[in-house]
Formats: sequence, C-alpha cells, structure tokens
Amino acid sequence: MKKLSFKVNLILTIVFLIGIYFFLANSNIFGDYWSRIITLIAIYGIMAVSYTLVNGITGIFSLGQAGFIAIGAYTSALLTLSIQQKEMSFFIQPLIWPLNSIQMGFLPATIIGGVVSAFFAFLIGYPSLRLTGDYFAIATLAFAEIIRIVIQNAYGITNGTLGLKGISSYTTVWWAWGWLLVTVLVIGSLKFSSYGRALRAMSEDPVAARVMGINVFWHQMMAFIVSGFFAGVSGSLYAHWITTLDPRPTSLGVMLTFYVLIMIVIGGLGSISGAIIGAIFFAFVSQWLRIFESNVNFFGLAIPGVPGMSMLILSVIFIVVMIFWRKGLMGKSELSWQSIYALFKKGIGDENV
Repeated sequence: MKKLSFKVNLILTIVFLIGIYFFLANSNIFGDYWSRIITLIAIYGIMAVSYTLVNGITGIFSLGQAGFIAIGAYTSALLTLSIQQKEMSFFIQPLIWPLNSIQMGFLPATIIGGVVSAFFAFLIGYPSLRLTGDYFAIATLAFAEIIRIVIQNAYGITNGTLGLKGISSYTTVWWAWGWLLVTVLVIGSLKFSSYGRALRAMSEDPVAARVMGINVFWHQMMAFIVSGFFAGVSGSLYAHWITTLDPRPTSLGVMLTFYVLIMIVIGGLGSISGAIIGAIFFAFVSQWLRIFESNVNFFGLAIPGVPGMSMLILSVIFIVVMIFWRKGLMGKSELSWQSIYALFKKGIGDENV
C-alpha cells in the first residue's frame, strides 16, 4: 500500500484544523442548545482521553475517575466564585480560610483544579497501585465514593448537600476545545514516546516489562497522575458549563465514571481518537435518548415517559458492545490519514491496497 508522505499528512492536518476552527467559530448558527452540546463533546473528550491513558494505554482498571473530576470541579469553582457569593452561599457554616478571601480567573483556577486532582491521584495511587486487578479497581471505586461523601458533609469547604450555585459560565466552545487539543497533544505525545511504549508493554505483560528493566510502579504512578490532572481540568470545565455543583451520585458520583467508561469502551480501549469518537457518540445519543423520559405523542398515541430509560438503553448498548465488539470502534489503533486513505481505496475497490 502506498504510504502518504509527511508533506501530504501535514497539509491534510492543517486543512482539518482550519476546518475545525471555522466549524467552532460558526457553531452558534446551530442555536444555543447545540452549541452547548458541542462544548459538552469536548469536555467529555477530555474525560475520556484522560481515562483511556490509565484504563487503555497503561492497562490498569481504575474506577475512581469521577473522584478526580469532582475535586477539579469544586476546587476551580471555589476559586472563581466571588467573595460576596461565598458569603451568601455558605450560610450554614462559613467557608474556611483562605478560600473565603480568594477569587481568581478561570485559567489559573482550572490549572490549580488539575494540580489538586493530580496531587490526590498521587495520594491514592501510591498505596493503591501496589494492588492488582480487581483489588485496585475496588480501591479506586471506594476513593470516588469517599470523595462524594466528604463533599456531601464538608459544609465548611463544599457547602455540603446545598452545593455550589451561581458559578460563572466561563466554559465556552473555545475553552473546551482548546483544552481538548492540549489533552490530546500531551497524552498523544506520551503514548508514542519511549515512555508510552513502556506503558503499552506493561499493559500486555507487567511481569515481562519488569524483567526488561521497566519500573512498573512509577510508570503506572506517572500515568495515574497525568490522568488525574486532566480529569481535574475536565471537572473545572464541567463545573463552569453546568454552573452548579452538588454531590448527588448521578451528578459527580460513580455514575459519571460509568459514563466515561462507556465512551472509551465504545471508542476502543487504548485509542485516543477512539475515546473522542466515543465521547461524541455518548454526548449525542444521551441527549437524543432523553425523549424516552418524557411524554411522547406517536401518531396520536400518548406514550408516557419512563425516568431513567436513557440510562437503561445506554447500559444495554454497553453490554452489547462488551459481548460482541470488545475492541470497540478503533481497538488500540489510532485514526490517521493513512488509515482513512486505506479505507477510501478499499471502498472504491482498489486492488493495490
């Protein structure tokens, strides 16, 4: 098969990025609702790409991603809220110092949210990564639930069950997609570096990787920390997209981890482009399936909505993919101009491909 030259790949990439730029610049023509969905796709994309670094590329089964997302969300929200808003919101118990006297911009708050999440990833990963298999998954799942319970009861930090309201709507299409680009560049560079090759070797056979001289524990730790950082960033973007936070399980609890898991399984474990495809699929399908939760008129026949039906259908899709299509759409491979070219040539019946 004829390979595309570096020059052709570069030109196609530049044209693609320019096309994305003009699409995002004119996304408002679809209306405010779809513009928000386009923003949500990028936020989900960051969650999925950061998650696939751990679950797919590194090969360790973690269920604690929602905990890091929640930490990033609350940290950045507390840093961007005005001092007056904090005084009005925290009426059961005053917000602790110095959070009660700090207000900063969205960018530094987002970065700090990511750093705090990365710090907690280190605290959780250092003891937990010594566990293997299901034990590590259970430990990270417990961490995510502990974080939610702490948020629910720490009135002096998170405002407890009252949550945080009136968060500024800083997350725009540009912020979300800009951070998605940074996430893809960082994790993509990591995946295809010598460090990433070591991670993939560990995912195949950690014992053999250890024999080859790879420090499995610290490689896993670094992947866990990087994943935690970008999970925190996605949490910040998510908080300033929905503009309100609360500790319900369906909001920032274990269900959010399940949502992101659906994205990376459908897209393909270990594939960055697959994770983004899975995020696009989930964002659109989860919104479309909401029609089953409200009353629908079908040719004059009134069909009552069923609460939770969208999640039930998504769960069925997830099970079907796990049974019949375990590799997902992309498997561990990445979408490239070469693969697109090969599919195109195959589609037109070129015998030389």
